[in-house]
Amino acid sequence: MGSLLSALAVDNPVLAAPMAGGPTTPALVVAAARASGLGFLAGGYKTADTLAEQIAEVRRHGVAFGVNLFAPNPLPVDPEVFRRYAAAIAPEGRAHGLDVREVGIVEDDDHWSDKIDLLLSVPVPVVSFTFAVPDQAVIAALRAAGTLVVQTVTSAAEARLAADAGVDALAVQASAAGGHSGTLTPEWIPAPVPLAELLGRIREAVSLPLVAAGGLATPAAVAEALRAGAEAVMVGTVLLRADEAGTSLPHRAALADPQRRGTVVTRAFTGRPARALANRFTDRYSHLAPSGYPALHHLTRPMRQAAAAVGDPEPISLWAGTGYRQATAEPAAVILRRLASHT
Repeated sequence: MGSLLSALAVDNPVLAAPMAGGPTTPALVVAAARASGLGFLAGGYKTADTLAEQIAEVRRHGVAFGVNLFAPNPLPVDPEVFRRYAAAIAPEGRAHGLDVREVGIVEDDDHWSDKIDLLLSVPVPVVSFTFAVPDQAVIAALRAAGTLVVQTVTSAAEARLAADAGVDALAVQASAAGGHSGTLTPEWIPAPVPLAELLGRIREAVSLPLVAAGGLATPAAVAEALRAGAEAVMVGTVLLRADEAGTSLPHRAALADPQRRGTVVTRAFTGRPARALANRFTDRYSHLAPSGYPALHHLTRPMRQAAAAVGDPEPISLWAGTGYRQATAEPAAVILRRLASHT
């Protein structure tokens, strides 16, 4: 067993990735622990109070777990460009009774300070960060509180920055991953480097334990990532249809739809590069979407929520990695144990 799994006190090297926006639930995190692994609550888009409630719910089960936060890495949007994009997507909003042109520019930090205060006052076993490397003082304070700190990286250069900041381990995310890229430079879409090659580059750059992520949806793919130098892997897309996931019904149906044309990396929904199933929205607006996070996320969110409520998948961010066809409707523990069967 690798040093990282020993530190986490888990036996299964297949961990459940945090999936913000609904798919990750306390039940999914508990199921990962019951499969001798570890799950991460998704702190993104939640208030500190809501996150505290989910932490308390998982704690009642007496299992190890982690929490993921979006670290602030603002990508301000030009107001004129924002208004032009809002006008372009307005027909999609009108179809659901909304005028997205009335949405103002919101440049918030996702309740960052409140959530850090929470995790320092009531420490959890593991905290991971995505989008940016936090200040060294934040990392040091969490480690002093007994928390193991993991940083998401997408390149060797990012890995060196994270190592210099004092983190304990790295989540190495390849471009095949579903949902948002963890890139520290969201102005550019990360190059499509295969996961095994990315792991090799990062292993040469730093000596920290590595957790592999991105496109891992079969036992063979998991085993390959572990052979390539990862001590554990993290899977998300393959759990989107799990019994315990909070994935919306239209998102679940789209993942299972054999007519879907695969995935694309798009800024259309949030202004940050993210991989999703291709749909009408990505077809029409990906080439128009500017950089601008979180402003575009707040612009499109009411429309996405309204569409999900009535089962319309076409204006929804159908986040999915390249292995989405392997997502199955069964208990999460069954999925996680199967993925670990070749390790």
